[in-house]
Amino acid sequence: MTNLEARPQEQVCAAGPATAIELIEPRDVPLGGPRAMTVRRTLPSRARSLIGAFCFADHYGPDDIAETGGMDVAPHPHIGLQTVTWLFSGRVLHQDALGSVQTIEPGQLNLMTAGNGICHSEEGTVTRFPDQRRLHGVQLWTVLPEATRHGARAFEHVAEVPSFTVDGARVQVFLGALGGVVSPARTDTPLVAAQVDIPARVTVRLPVDPRFEHGVLLDTGTLTVAGTPLEPAWLAYLAPGADELVLEAGPEPVRAVLIGGTPFEEELLMWWNFVGRTHEEVVSARAQWQAAVAGHPDGVVRFGTVTGYDGAPLPAPDLPSVRLKPRTRR
Repeated sequence: MTNLEARPQEQVCAAGPATAIELIEPRDVPLGGPRAMTVRRTLPSRARSLIGAFCFADHYGPDDIAETGGMDVAPHPHIGLQTVTWLFSGRVLHQDALGSVQTIEPGQLNLMTAGNGICHSEEGTVTRFPDQRRLHGVQLWTVLPEATRHGARAFEHVAEVPSFTVDGARVQVFLGALGGVVSPARTDTPLVAAQVDIPARVTVRLPVDPRFEHGVLLDTGTLTVAGTPLEPAWLAYLAPGADELVLEAGPEPVRAVLIGGTPFEEELLMWWNFVGRTHEEVVSARAQWQAAVAGHPDGVVRFGTVTGYDGAPLPAPDLPSVRLKPRTRR
């Protein structure tokens, strides 16, 4: 998924001090034009820019795509990150510069590694899937570390992720390791991502890695995280140190997404769909993507092309008139 904010703000992201638990309020971001599907974004935020290597979290749906238009994101670029697509309902077609053409369904994982540069499109519309009405899920980005961020582009689809049960809850682990099971998907830093489904009025003591900071994004139901109530679509942040996470469901079943990882110590500069380190890097990536949009070979070499999408690629937003500068975390 792309960041379609017309004036994306630069952010320098780094691990930093935190209280034991923080609540991060989502903000609504339209994913396209006037009839666009709206996503609820919690990362990055003014409160926190990273949880482990996770630098971006969008939560969307359940939308009636006949009313909203669904997800129709034209080819767009990425550098220095991985895109993580996880659905609760509906289907999305992914196409990328590697030639990947993959429909993802609930319980499956699409993971795209941008490396030095890639472009892709995403479609979850009635036009693409005439029998589809609902679309509901999350889109996450993880930062690539210095050792691999200039590497080759890659894509993988995991049709069935491992799962386990604890205290009556079902946990599907789509990235990293948790509860003795390990996702086969690539990770470049120590991290975890999982869907947690908890029956009504059940308390779950989920074993977690004490080296990790964690985030809990509530999708449905009422949930208390480590003694703190969490509203739907909000994200709860927990600092490293605990070896278990206590999740208490209210009178309705709960569905939540757990993310986490070791604090990411490298300083990052995020702007639009690019994760770099410096102003010059981001300016160069934008210029090369604009060249790719125009069909210039230099840009195409870096980002490639998507051949199966019916429409033009997304142009990059204008850069601000001043040098991209660090933004404070709080």
